[in-house]
Amino acid sequence: MAKTKSKKPDAIALLKGDHRKVAGLFKKFEKARKPEKLALAREICLELSVHTMIEETIFYPAVSSRVEDDLMDESHVEHDSAKMLIASILESKSSDKFFDAKVKVLSEVIKHHVKEEEQRGGMFTQAKKSKVDFVELRAVMEARKEELAARYKKDGIPAQIIRAVASRR
Repeated sequence: MAKTKSKKPDAIALLKGDHRKVAGLFKKFEKARKPEKLALAREICLELSVHTMIEETIFYPAVSSRVEDDLMDESHVEHDSAKMLIASILESKSSDKFFDAKVKVLSEVIKHHVKEEEQRGGMFTQAKKSKVDFVELRAVMEARKEELAARYKKDGIPAQIIRAVASRR
């Protein structure tokens, strides 16, 4: 994938779009009444599960040679933190004592993660220095995203792989 100077929407624009969509869902959750919260939380979990999967399996490998190792490692740990909260939220009922708190903390983890990716000098800035065709990469990511979303909606969100936070013995 050779780098292009196209103005077409690219992989980074796709990921930023996901970030905005999830931020909007978190805002809706904050204002929602109890009956609506469970559905919103599940939608947030679905969106984030698909997003983390395409980032980890497609985007990160494509740009890892140009992104600082520490930043890449932090991203994986942040994803794992989100995945653990997602699993807990999916096992919960909206009436559970810590349900709202779990969604709030997930929101905070995601806000921090988005900042690390989008800020000047962050992951996206560093990634742009790679020789990747980000328009072509977007097409690959979109196709995988659609496939995962359809499968997760049909079969449920599977248990996510925790890579960085898993205990090593």
